[in-house]
Amino acid sequence: MDAEDAHHFALRAVGAAGRTGMAGLFAPRVPDSPRTVMGLTFRNPVGLAAGLDKEGAAIDGFAALGFGFIEVGTVTPRPQPGNPRPRIFRLPEAGGIINRMGFNNHGVEQFVKNVQAARYRGILGLNIGKNADTPIERAADDYLFCLERVYPFASYVTINISSPNTKNLRQLQGAGELDALLAALKDKQQRLADMHGKLVPLALKIAPDLDDEQIKEIADTLLRHQIEGVIATNTTLSRAAVEGLPNANETGGLSGRPVFDASNEVIRKLRAELGEQVPIIGVGGIFSGEDARAKIAAGAALVQVYTGFIYRGPALVAECARALASGRA
Repeated sequence: MDAEDAHHFALRAVGAAGRTGMAGLFAPRVPDSPRTVMGLTFRNPVGLAAGLDKEGAAIDGFAALGFGFIEVGTVTPRPQPGNPRPRIFRLPEAGGIINRMGFNNHGVEQFVKNVQAARYRGILGLNIGKNADTPIERAADDYLFCLERVYPFASYVTINISSPNTKNLRQLQGAGELDALLAALKDKQQRLADMHGKLVPLALKIAPDLDDEQIKEIADTLLRHQIEGVIATNTTLSRAAVEGLPNANETGGLSGRPVFDASNEVIRKLRAELGEQVPIIGVGGIFSGEDARAKIAAGAALVQVYTGFIYRGPALVAECARALASGRA
């Protein structure tokens, strides 16, 4: 089956299982191991990364699989189709996936309706981005628009500036651009907090393809604007770990095992710069409980899975949660 068709088939199945209550019948037992991060209490430290459920259409199904938290999106202000198909490619020999989806979604208004329809009351992250046709100098307008609309329904909001599949998006990781964007978002966050009577934390999602100076600049900006969290990392543009494999030359972001080491290195460097002031959510290449432990050892407070979940299924959630519960890794 085509990789994207398989993705949508599985997503519909998870959604249906969640609506009927069947999902929990097939899920292994996941132990509670509460963690308090960003002022929120997570049932366990293993979450679903954004991108798997872009529309927030299967939240209840994923919740039944034992995740300690769920993140859905990325959503944009207006609906957009994303990049032309085919746009998902498996690299099973490397435990990787290349995607160039391009923030395909039905827009933030439908996204919010889906989120409101979910019965799940655990920690829910809502991931926001910009439309592909919005000029990069107007990107902040899109993020502010989405933040205002998702804010009442989010446990935390993720600012995705690191997808490689929207033209020029990663420019927003530059020191000047990031400073201006985060200043605008923090101002909006405070006004929304006053309006809704609650402060919803903001987390910034960054790329693995950053040099030491860029990591330091990002860390300094996070601290200066008192951003509540950082997610490290998104997919990589590097093909060093998959050279010569079928599909390796496809354009897009590479996820899974090939990004594991790069992600951990960014986490270690971020932790050195941030100290304990900004928590890190570690994501990238987790295929086992031991991998989850390595992310925590590198400096993450929580972890998220995506590609490993696609290859290994719900058993990975339970394995990682048990690994992190034993010894409080």
